[in-house]
Amino acid sequence: MRSCRSWTPSLLPSSSSQSSSEYGHQARVRTFGVAVEFDLGKPIIFCVNPSNIPWVDGVVQDGKLRVFKWPSMEIILDEANSHASVRDLDFSPDGKFLVSVGSGGPGRVWDVTSSKPVASLPKEQDEIFAFCRFSHSDKNPVLYITSMRGQGGSIVRWEISSWKRMSTKQVVRDPVCAFNVSADGKLLAVGTIEGDVLIINSANMHVHNVVRKAHLGLVTALMFSEDSRALVSASLDSSARVTVIKDAKKNGFSLWIVVLVILLAIVAYYVKTEGILH
Repeated sequence: MRSCRSWTPSLLPSSSSQSSSEYGHQARVRTFGVAVEFDLGKPIIFCVNPSNIPWVDGVVQDGKLRVFKWPSMEIILDEANSHASVRDLDFSPDGKFLVSVGSGGPGRVWDVTSSKPVASLPKEQDEIFAFCRFSHSDKNPVLYITSMRGQGGSIVRWEISSWKRMSTKQVVRDPVCAFNVSADGKLLAVGTIEGDVLIINSANMHVHNVVRKAHLGLVTALMFSEDSRALVSASLDSSARVTVIKDAKKNGFSLWIVVLVILLAIVAYYVKTEGILH
């Protein structure tokens, strides 16, 4: 399942896949048999590259960004101060770029091959970035970043060749605490701290489905099925839910027919009463 993971390592026996030092200062996380050490008690954000290019994953802890090469787990990018604190990561569909968002500054775009930052994604006044996801649509790939302001949660779209902001759309009044994009890029999923789940049409940014109080606690994770017909959501209340995505009702054409009939009736009445045809 392609998504970012965030967790805090716990103290486990040395025989486990995660181990720690005697004083609890470090944890060793085994990934496909390769051990990587992290400090205990600090959140880890982990993101897997979806492409076939051999850069396996990005890991951030306490503002330090690392990108590893598979299968040797050689560090190819090691940035000590990527952000004051990192909120989210995502690889581009071709695996060439890594986007990171966090506090204390703009979002950043990294060239994985050269291990250099190539673009900065500026925030507007009082804006806070929370989550970042690339669309995997072949026709119109874009980058989505969720943002918070006083009036609620918004989704910002960025053009990925120039890294320019395309649009900003407020979609919910509550803070956004989970976000994801469907495999075909047509749908976006948003989870809120109130336990609500929203499914949004990426073409017009209109709400497609909404499930109020889908969970009793805040939503922690969202994932679309491969065919984009279902959405799995998980919550801090230890619950998980599958939401079936129904097709939008295609009432637009029928509505226009009704309007046209009414207009024709008005015209016919006007012509008859005024005697225009006589």
